[in-house]
Amino acid sequence: MPLKHLSKSLDELKADYDVVVIGSGYGGGVSAARLSALGKRVAVIERGKEFLPGDYPNTFDAMRREFQVSGAKLKLGSRASLFDLRLGRDMHVLVGCGLGGGSLINAGVALRPDARVFAHTAWPEEISSDGLLQEGFERARHMLRPTPYGGASELIKYQALEEASKPFDVDPRPTPTTIAYEAGANAAGVNQDACTLCGDCLSGCNVGAKTTVAATYLSLAAANGAEIFTQGSARHVARQDGRWSVALIETPETGARTEVSERTVTADVVILAAGTLGSTEILMRSREHGLALSKRLGERFSSNGDIIAFGYGAKGRVNAIGVGHPPKAETDPIGPCVAGQLDFRDGDDLDNSLVMQEGTVPSGLASLLPALLLPGGKILDAAKSLLSSVYKGPLASLHAFFLAGHDSSNGRLELENDAMVVDWPEITDQPVYGRADEILAEALGARGGSHLQNPFESRITGKKPVTAHPLGGCAMGQDAGQGVVNHKGQVFDAASDGDGSAVHDGLYVCDGAAIPRSLGANPLLTISSLAERAMILLARDRGWASDDGAPQAREKRKAEATL
Repeated sequence: MPLKHLSKSLDELKADYDVVVIGSGYGGGVSAARLSALGKRVAVIERGKEFLPGDYPNTFDAMRREFQVSGAKLKLGSRASLFDLRLGRDMHVLVGCGLGGGSLINAGVALRPDARVFAHTAWPEEISSDGLLQEGFERARHMLRPTPYGGASELIKYQALEEASKPFDVDPRPTPTTIAYEAGANAAGVNQDACTLCGDCLSGCNVGAKTTVAATYLSLAAANGAEIFTQGSARHVARQDGRWSVALIETPETGARTEVSERTVTADVVILAAGTLGSTEILMRSREHGLALSKRLGERFSSNGDIIAFGYGAKGRVNAIGVGHPPKAETDPIGPCVAGQLDFRDGDDLDNSLVMQEGTVPSGLASLLPALLLPGGKILDAAKSLLSSVYKGPLASLHAFFLAGHDSSNGRLELENDAMVVDWPEITDQPVYGRADEILAEALGARGGSHLQNPFESRITGKKPVTAHPLGGCAMGQDAGQGVVNHKGQVFDAASDGDGSAVHDGLYVCDGAAIPRSLGANPLLTISSLAERAMILLARDRGWASDDGAPQAREKRKAEATL
């Protein structure tokens, strides 16, 4: 079956469900699919809009209309716009807003972190000891089917990465991505078209080849009877008469929050999966309404060592600018946004490890690229690019790199003027930035190019770093003194006497907000796997029928994979 419209109007929301899931990214999608499969009445509430292939912006004007910018002192654009840029005191965060969350605008890179990440003391001991994390990874891989592009070595930008790797004792390797390179039905039975190698993954796949949460977990949830609603923003949760009440408003169309009536929905179980910023924000408002929560709320924020870098002046073409669908220019195949990577793994020091991926700029941003050259005084090159197009002029040699590493996870999220902001004064002193600069200088030097520093600096963003993979804020911990949720994602009840392990029955966080440290890899697979694990444990704890027998589930997937 083709991917079809899944969502309903918020006006159709019932007053009561067994489970309410707030957010529709990887954590929310997993939760909705698994709990609806158990026969539970599930509602999914997403603050953004629904997009189908063909709906995504593919011109600069269209992308501009799908941008929202917010901070403590600034709010621009519709609160339902696809690209959500949050301005912080010390760091900015870019996240996706729409049915499917970040899966709509990410590169689909699905990596399992170094095993040493999960052995770190930041995690509750059960994460590495009970064996269910492995089951979670297997279930997530089965649904999302990450696959490297088989023709990666034939792509010009992959060959440029090979040249850039020459100064290092590291060979490029194709990157597994959640993209269909052959047409056919995915694990949810939804038919996907084959990738056309247009390079526009980051602005939304108009081909229908990207294996998004909407095309997999949410489609499965809808088939199981889950009801999915868009343009509804959760404000806070409260415990009433032994059940949970969620306060909602319709997502405002304007930047400033307008006066709108609040409505409520009740449930036995509420799963917060609104993303690192969204879930933390909802719990902070809930605390203001009297919910007893850990003092650690907002702490352990990590940028995942994210760095977006550009290089200019390389010898020969790089082909790192998307052409979109239908294509805006005749070029060699661009490829998926990320086709290859270099893994700089330090066997002695995990925090010194990082991964560097070649990337692609979406075609909708192509008209902005000549402006990258102006701060460096390359006015003539900028003019040439405008005259000859970015696909043939000097910008044909533009390199784009995405890096993920490790930081101290010492950032803090704060709610200021009803906006989440990142407070992390020493963020630019993190060693990962110096390490990345050294690698970029050598890699680009091997190509005859140089690093473009702060290419998108503006009056709004300044020189502050930007992350697209925020983690933490509701971090896991062994008890309420160490974290906000336990290893199952259950929210700690700070008002309870005892050893700090008491939880609010039926309240969970299942997204990147619960991850207590940097991963050093793109987080989508880890978020999905932790959510899969949490749903197994939730079903066990509540006595709900569940196919949670790891051996049987594993054998079933192996059998399906051979068909």
